[in-house]
Amino acid sequence: MFSWLRRRFITGFFVMVPLFITVAALVWIFTVVDGLTTPLYDRLLGRRIPGLGIVSTAVAIMLVGVVATNVLGRRLLLRGEDLLLRVPVFKTIYSPLKQLIAAFSPDSESGFKRVVFVEHAARGYSIGFLTKEFTVDRGRGPVPMIAVYIPTNNLYLGDVIVCSRDTALFPDITVEEGIRIFLTGGVALPPTVKL
Repeated sequence: MFSWLRRRFITGFFVMVPLFITVAALVWIFTVVDGLTTPLYDRLLGRRIPGLGIVSTAVAIMLVGVVATNVLGRRLLLRGEDLLLRVPVFKTIYSPLKQLIAAFSPDSESGFKRVVFVEHAARGYSIGFLTKEFTVDRGRGPVPMIAVYIPTNNLYLGDVIVCSRDTALFPDITVEEGIRIFLTGGVALPPTVKL
């Protein structure tokens, strides 16, 4: 009984923490930008207009995206990130969150590469995401292997399975469709899957 309670508590904790951090971060960003822009807009426009803080936040996020996608801006952001990662507490929180978010980003080189079906002797096929391709050499030449992340709870928790590349199936399903399949419990799986 204690083991069951502990497992459910830990699972709930790991589901709630990323959700709470995401919501708290969005509320904080909107509050900070709104707090900075409201006095400026009040002075410029002569009256308070609700929602300008939200518009300003959206514009600020868009501008950071524009800066982050050009060469000079990317270099500046990387240098700033390197400085912040030297702060012990910041590094502990920021690095795992950034990796988690990058995994779901379609532009990320370190994120999910594609959807994979992996066969288990006892459970049948599992659907997962290819995260890494590598080789293993046991003295008879390199064997192509893959690491597959198989979510088990709301995409945040899961198992990593390492298997031979030739034992996996690669369906014609995009990563975005794969995420949708997980979030809907398989309902979004297309009626026909091409391999």
